Amino acid sequence: MNKPHHSANKHINNLIEFRQAIYQHGFTTLKDAQFELVDALLMSGPVRSFPELSLCPVFRRRWSSAYAAIEEGRQDLDWLRRYLCAQAPTHGVQVFALDTTAWPRPSAPTLADRQYVRSPTAAIDGSSIVAGYPYSLLSWVAKERSSWALPVDIERVRSSQNPVDVGVAQVRQLCQARGGFDGSDVIVGDGGYGNHRFLRPLRHLPCGVLVRLRRDRVLYGTPPPYKGRGRPNVHGQRFAFKEPDTWTEPDQRLKFCDPRWGKVEIQYWTDLHALQAADTPFGVLRVRVHLDKERPPQALWLAWQGPALPADVIWRYYQLRWPIESSIRWRKQRLHWTMPQFRSPEPCDRWTMLVSLAQWMTFLARPAVKDQPLPWQKVQPELTPGLTPGLTPGLTPGLTPGRVVQGLAGLFAQIGTPAVPPKTRGKSPGWPKGKARARPDRYPVVRKGPKRRKSRHKAA
Repeated sequence: MNKPHHSANKHINNLIEFRQAIYQHGFTTLKDAQFELVDALLMSGPVRSFPELSLCPVFRRRWSSAYAAIEEGRQDLDWLRRYLCAQAPTHGVQVFALDTTAWPRPSAPTLADRQYVRSPTAAIDGSSIVAGYPYSLLSWVAKERSSWALPVDIERVRSSQNPVDVGVAQVRQLCQARGGFDGSDVIVGDGGYGNHRFLRPLRHLPCGVLVRLRRDRVLYGTPPPYKGRGRPNVHGQRFAFKEPDTWTEPDQRLKFCDPRWGKVEIQYWTDLHALQAADTPFGVLRVRVHLDKERPPQALWLAWQGPALPADVIWRYYQLRWPIESSIRWRKQRLHWTMPQFRSPEPCDRWTMLVSLAQWMTFLARPAVKDQPLPWQKVQPELTPGLTPGLTPGLTPGLTPGRVVQGLAGLFAQIGTPAVPPKTRGKSPGWPKGKARARPDRYPVVRKGPKRRKSRHKAA
């Protein structure tokens, strides 16, 4: 009869330990204001502007302290990244999803280093180009088919960088932080990472890499043995995705029925490489689903760089990438990640880390929070413990992040806060008399890529 009580105390202690570590080691300057700002973010309902977070009762300071926490506060980013990486389990296969998302700032000419980035919208083509900041997220997928993808590293992509290089650096930092692991981590990325610039730097790291490939790619097989005359061949037989005549016999061919995807056919070839990187061989999967339909969808092409595994297991790893999409949407809509209108990039980075810590606190509080649905909401099922993510279809994901936030008030009142109450410091002197106000500098939007040459007809 005491097991549930002890289990609840264990989860509460894990949350308290996480909060204490963040407060003591993660924040170096203005730690009290930063910590209470995270609590206010979780306890506040819908807000329309950033200073409204200071109206939450858990934020015991004035509204100016919220801006001071972002503009003047400091964080130990190296320690935070290592600590968040250590939160992921070290047993079994753990999947880490990599993706890039945009913080739109189209009407901020005083914000430095803005870029033209792609942002998904409700438009017909599904995306649009906006001026803002691109951020690269590396998240641990805790549960499939849910919004539980917890960021272990998030970094702003500067105009002098590209998302692929930033993603490579993030994966290297992850492997370094989990250096004692047995190499069962799997990095999953979308089509933006399906190239040799991403696969080649990671070929010797102790992790598996699974990325989506374009449907018009052309690869090459292993070169034939050297005959002793002339230059040795670097590439083997041509393998074009759109030309089935160039395909060789697959190393694995599987056909089975899946409860979600219907009839599935998987073809798997090994030791293929790109034209630019003959020293980086990888496996290629061609996956066709819903073959029982009259018009099945187009085939999915994947690249696998890692240990030898069955093709169906590799394909199921890619299905675990989708929680990062809903996780990004939730942090933007409910945690108001892209709501503030800061005037410099450094506060944007600090606020981004605070939002990530709020996501982790929500996840750690999930086992200790009871579902408290609103009158028009249905009761959600409890969490199914002891199951490996992604390997068993039809798992019960437990409470969603939004439902956990609804029940945090009682839990936070029980565990308290490590932040110190504010001290009265009198009135601010305000702007000094006689000091001139300078107009903020304006910055152009950075346009990446080579400029297109104008045709003679247009130039004329």
